Amino acid sequence: EENGHQNKRLKSNADEEDAEDQNKKLPKRKIVLLMAYSGKGYHGMQRNVGSSQFKTIEDDLVSALVQSGCIPENHGEDMKKMSFQRCARTDKGVSAAGQIVSLKVRLIDDILEKINNHLPSHIRILGLKRVTGGFNSKNKCDARTYSYMLPTFAFAHKDHDVQEELFRLDTEILERVNKLLACYKGTHNFHNFTSQKGPRDPSAKRYIMEMYCGEPFVRENMEFAVIKVKGQSFMMHQIRKMIGLVIAIVKGYAAESIMERSWGEEKVDVPKAPGLGLVLEKVHFEKYNRRFGNDGLHEPLEWTEEEEKIAIFKEQYIYPTIINTEREEKSMANWLNTLPIHDFNSSVVEMQTNNKNSKKSSDLEGSDGCGDDSD
Repeated sequence: EENGHQNKRLKSNADEEDAEDQNKKLPKRKIVLLMAYSGKGYHGMQRNVGSSQFKTIEDDLVSALVQSGCIPENHGEDMKKMSFQRCARTDKGVSAAGQIVSLKVRLIDDILEKINNHLPSHIRILGLKRVTGGFNSKNKCDARTYSYMLPTFAFAHKDHDVQEELFRLDTEILERVNKLLACYKGTHNFHNFTSQKGPRDPSAKRYIMEMYCGEPFVRENMEFAVIKVKGQSFMMHQIRKMIGLVIAIVKGYAAESIMERSWGEEKVDVPKAPGLGLVLEKVHFEKYNRRFGNDGLHEPLEWTEEEEKIAIFKEQYIYPTIINTEREEKSMANWLNTLPIHDFNSSVVEMQTNNKNSKKSSDLEGSDGCGDDSD
C-alpha cells in the first residue's frame, strides 16, 4: 500500500513537471486580459514591489499568473520582463468592471480557467485577446469611462433636515446636477483637482468627452444614482474631486462660479468625494481598432461577448460592496460632514483685498485670468 501511495505521488509530481516543461517550451505571446475586481480592502491596482504592507490587485494577479504557469517566477518579481502594463492605475478602494492589462505570457491550455483558479472570487479575468507585439495598454488607450455610484441624499441642500433612507431626488435637482456636470466637458486645466501639479503644468490639461448623472434607483431601501464620465485620461483623485465640487455646489456650500475659478491659476480648495463608489467601467482603443482590428491577424479590442459576464460580476461583487459599505460605514454621510470645513471663498476674499489695494493701478493692469466670478 505504501509503495502504491508513493508511486501515485511520484507519478503526480512527474505529471506536474511534464506540464511545467511543456509550458517552458511554449513561445511567449503579447496578449491583453480583461479584468473585473472589487477594490475594497486593496491599496489600488498598481503593485508596489518590495512593499507587502499595502496589498494591491496586481499582487494577487501576478501570483495567479505564476501559479498557473503562464509566466516564470522571475517575471513576477520583475514585471518589465513580461512587458506588463495596466491601462488605468485605479486608486485605493476603487473597483473595475473593464480594466485591461497587456503582457507577454505562455499561451497554455485553458489559460483563463487556470488563472482564475488562483484568484479570489472578487477578482476575475473575463476575456483574453492577442495583440501586436509592441502593444502597450496604457499608451494605446484613447479614452477611459468611469462610473461613480452614490446615495442621492448627497445632493440634498445643507439647510434641509434629511433622513437618508427617505430622501428621493427630484427632477429639478437632477437637472441642476447634470447642468453642472456638463460644464466639465471639453478641455480644462484641472490642476486644482489633483495634488502635485502646478497651474502651468501642461499635463494638468485634460479632455472630458461626456459627464452626466443617470436616473436614480432604490437598492436596500436607499436611493442611489450613477454618474458616468468619459475622458481621454485622468489624474489621481481627479474624478472624485470633480464630483466633490459639484456636490458642494448643489448642497449650497459653494457658489457655481467656483467651477470657472478652479480652472484658473489660483489655488482653490476642492473637496474629494469618497473612493468607494468609483468604478473603471471601460477602456477605449478606437485608433488601435481602426488600424489592427480588421487586419486578419488581430481582433478588435471590443468585449461585446463578455458584456453579460461583466454585468453579472458587477451585480455580484461591485454593487453589493458599494451599497453594504455605504450602509455600514456611512462613507458618504461622514464625508458630507466635512464639507463645512472647506474654505470655498478664501481666494475670492484675497482677490477682493488685492483689488482694493491696487485700485489706483487697476486701469493699467490686465485681467488676472480669474474671470468675473467674485460673488
